[in-house]
Amino acid sequence: MRQLLIVCGVLLCLWCCSKNKPDADDDNPYIKLPIPDYFPDFNTYVVANRPTKYGVILGERLFNDKRFSVDNSISCASCHKPENAFADNNTKAIGVYGRVGLRNVPPIQNMAFMKFYNWDGSILQLEKQPLIPIITKEEMNSSIVEVINKIQNDTDYQHLFRKTYGDTSVTPDRIYKSIAQYLYTLISANSKYDKVMRNEAMFTAIEARGYHVFQQKCESCHSTVLFTDQSFRNVGFPINPNENETGRARVTKDMKDFMSFRVPSLRNVEYTAPYGSFGQFPTLRSVLDYFDGGVLDAENLDPFLKNNNRRIPLTEQEKEELIAFLKTLSDPGFITKTQ
Repeated sequence: MRQLLIVCGVLLCLWCCSKNKPDADDDNPYIKLPIPDYFPDFNTYVVANRPTKYGVILGERLFNDKRFSVDNSISCASCHKPENAFADNNTKAIGVYGRVGLRNVPPIQNMAFMKFYNWDGSILQLEKQPLIPIITKEEMNSSIVEVINKIQNDTDYQHLFRKTYGDTSVTPDRIYKSIAQYLYTLISANSKYDKVMRNEAMFTAIEARGYHVFQQKCESCHSTVLFTDQSFRNVGFPINPNENETGRARVTKDMKDFMSFRVPSLRNVEYTAPYGSFGQFPTLRSVLDYFDGGVLDAENLDPFLKNNNRRIPLTEQEKEELIAFLKTLSDPGFITKTQ
């Protein structure tokens, strides 16, 4: 009987200690993301780093913190602006001290479904992306050690790290995971196109004709409900004069990938001008005019263009119709998204 009482006492003590110990799971539930049935499955990294209530709050706070840059002048959100579908309206990224980057800022949307990140697909896991702008000279020009030194004694951050991870320790891995959790919630799936797919709306006559043109002349690259097949292609766009630019070949070291870039999603394309890997085109119309007029030839030019005399022929009416359809991919609720 005495031994039984001792065992019960030990168990009671352990239970009390466990209840008093900060635990990220106690009041930090997973967030249910509103994904339509017709969307693809999450990528495997999302499953391993599912967004949680406080993880997302922490990630958004980190995303907007200008202390990530060497001079405390820019944050991730300085380039990735909600009103531009988390892109910006500059031809190329602009970092600290007005330094100009190599490429146009890509929008951030539906990251949870992507296989590659960046124009050249250099990142396969979103949790590995945040370090790149932090250390890049033309962007934040800082280091993760410096970032941690700046924020680790911030009482608000200490509270959020404890709520998310169970203690106040600020580590690189926790920073990257939290930012990724926030980005995974940036899902755009409520455009007019989506409402049509859900039988909640109908295309206008010009939008329907534009959708038909799109299916004939654009869908081979911009396929799936993400409006990208996530492939890398050389489509004969004007070449970036920066000698450091080789496109996908920067990653693969294979000249067969020279000036090939990840096919961008067309969701929210109305908000993300200018277009192209270094902002070559100021408007959607200018992109269509370029395809219609004939693209640059290249040994690795995409077969769809190579086999069609380097053109996607479009009449003036088709261009108007196509733009009308592309605007149905705009998601006004997404560009005003806040947590």
